[in-house]
Amino acid sequence: MLFFAVFMLFSILVLRLGELQIVFGDDFKREIERTEDVTVSNPVPRGKMLDRSGKVIVDNTPLNAITYTKQSDTTTKDMLETAEKLAKLIDLDSSKVPERDKKDFWILIHPEKAKDKITAKEWNLLDQKKLDNEKIYKLQLDRITNEDLNSLTPQELETCAIWREMNSGYSLTPQIVKNKDVTPEEFAAVSENLENLPGVDTTTDWDRNYVFGDTLKSILGEVSSSESGLPKEQLETYLAKGYSRNDRVGKSYLELKYEDVLRGEKAKVKNVTDKTGKVLSTDVISEGQRGKDLVLTIDMDLQAQVDKIIEEEMWKAKQNPNTGLMDRAFVVLMNPKTGEILAMSGKQLVKNKETGKMEMRDYAQGNITSSYNVGSAVKGATILTGYKTGAIKPGDTQLDEPLVIKNTQTKKSWKTFGRINDLRALQVSSNVYMWKTVIAMAHGQYVPNRPLVLDSDYGFDTMRKSFSQFGLGSRTGIDLPNETTGFPGPEKKPGLLLDFAIGQYDTYTPIQLAQYIATIANGGYRIEPHLVKEIRDPSENTNELGPIVQEIQPKVLNRLDMKDDWIKRVQEGFRMVFQVGDGTGVGYWKSAAYNPAGKTGTAEAFYDGSDKTKRGTPVWNLSLVSFAPYDNPEVSMAVVVPWAYQGSGPSINHTIGRRVMDAYFDLKKARAAAEPTAEQNAGGNLLDTTSTSTPVETTPTAETTEQTE
Repeated sequence: MLFFAVFMLFSILVLRLGELQIVFGDDFKREIERTEDVTVSNPVPRGKMLDRSGKVIVDNTPLNAITYTKQSDTTTKDMLETAEKLAKLIDLDSSKVPERDKKDFWILIHPEKAKDKITAKEWNLLDQKKLDNEKIYKLQLDRITNEDLNSLTPQELETCAIWREMNSGYSLTPQIVKNKDVTPEEFAAVSENLENLPGVDTTTDWDRNYVFGDTLKSILGEVSSSESGLPKEQLETYLAKGYSRNDRVGKSYLELKYEDVLRGEKAKVKNVTDKTGKVLSTDVISEGQRGKDLVLTIDMDLQAQVDKIIEEEMWKAKQNPNTGLMDRAFVVLMNPKTGEILAMSGKQLVKNKETGKMEMRDYAQGNITSSYNVGSAVKGATILTGYKTGAIKPGDTQLDEPLVIKNTQTKKSWKTFGRINDLRALQVSSNVYMWKTVIAMAHGQYVPNRPLVLDSDYGFDTMRKSFSQFGLGSRTGIDLPNETTGFPGPEKKPGLLLDFAIGQYDTYTPIQLAQYIATIANGGYRIEPHLVKEIRDPSENTNELGPIVQEIQPKVLNRLDMKDDWIKRVQEGFRMVFQVGDGTGVGYWKSAAYNPAGKTGTAEAFYDGSDKTKRGTPVWNLSLVSFAPYDNPEVSMAVVVPWAYQGSGPSINHTIGRRVMDAYFDLKKARAAAEPTAEQNAGGNLLDTTSTSTPVETTPTAETTEQTE
């Protein structure tokens, strides 16, 4: 019976082995030989940014880099051993390693001491499944003391920093361990010892290089580092687009706005692994291609001159005792026919925390993110709104006289002009003419010493709707994120409507002011301003531009619902401001050879800057809008100097504006006289503002005056 039982058991075993080999043998063989294809995308350098002539503004600087690629079967012990070896070959700053990572590392290298952090009772609770491993680990972390962390040697801390970088990436995805300040000695030492450093490699990485330093830096934007990777608030969006967590992306302005263009096509590598995760082979699927290049509308030579002019005039103005609160100034130069931004400059005085001294910093972004009362510069829109609503007709006269409204302080122009027409009102910046225009528009009537009765709701709605056609109080459409619309005043009282008519109620951004004057200059077309002129494929020859992928065409947002003759009349009024008689800009502009036109602006406002102790202080904002030549405008300009002075002070809006416009035409003249260079032939004249698809055609004092305008 025993022999029979043994025989039966062996028979069953043989049958089972036969079944496994004959029936399931191929399945098990395939499982043993099973491999998995894992495709990994490696980042490539970003595209460049160039100015309109082809000068490189933003480039990529090559960097020696040391990377680590974690295999699927790599253990924590393996990584630690590699980190220890690597720490002997390179120096890595450990001062920024978070305390939590130090605690994790301490537990890793002191497992017995970490075990002693848990009591016998707690270990029993773990055995009884009343505590889990996660809770035990948290208790260990909480009980690690500063004394424990201070026991880590400098070499161990450096190993910790390296281990942290190695551990932050995905499996089979190269992770940068060090790419800043890698010395030739470090690069060579690691290269020579790669066979003893599994997963480690030496390669070439890149860093963003802003060639002109801080010039226009706040508009160009920033790129995240490999350490910070994807921004948390947009993490899911980027991951859905195929990004890795440690990819560098545009964080602000042009770098952010054109991320999809600048990022490039990642190199794709296929790793073939066995069932344990061990890499059997690596095949390159595609080499990848760096990002496309952006050719900007900006002329960097002109931009540099505008920056310098603002700085010089601000430092000069600061010598006046009444300019203590002035800390910023803005200039926008634009082609009124195409919307191309030729220069966008903003400067801000900021106290250096280390030296305690005031220094000038780039604040170009303030042209789209900050807004101010701009004063009489908007009176062109007020006159045109008056024409449109029938409140006035071209040539109508009004008596410029002090307005005495019951229970209200007397309101008047900076000077009493008597009976004047619309052109004269623009020429000398009459407030009373504007007030009487909006009173008529809002179905009111001025009677001396009587309350002012008018339909202020209708007046505000009509004026704001009309002003928005010029871009005032609405987004301009510029190709940058974070554009603000300015702030409309919260109330709609009759007196506030009068303030609105002369630019002393709602606030506007410098870029809105630039779009407004461009709309008048080009004959009534509101053109969308833009900073990117072309998108080009990267070129294999670093000295040449690649082929054009997309050329940004001028975009008309709307046409003023106004007669051409009305617009021409306002243009003439603006010419008179700068060139005729006692126009408010004649003292600064009459001698200009390029036939300028424009409008000055002075607004009584309240300081709202960084000095909280001075907020609410009465100040004067200065502005200026202009275009030239008057009969065929090729450039328009907006200047804004908030909080320029208290009481009285220098007309810095004029001095900045005149020098900037002079610089534009002087630069154009100098280039016309010079022989074309190879660079200009390749990229076009820096100040060539012509366009093959131009959508519109155009037809053609004293300091105290400006202060009280």
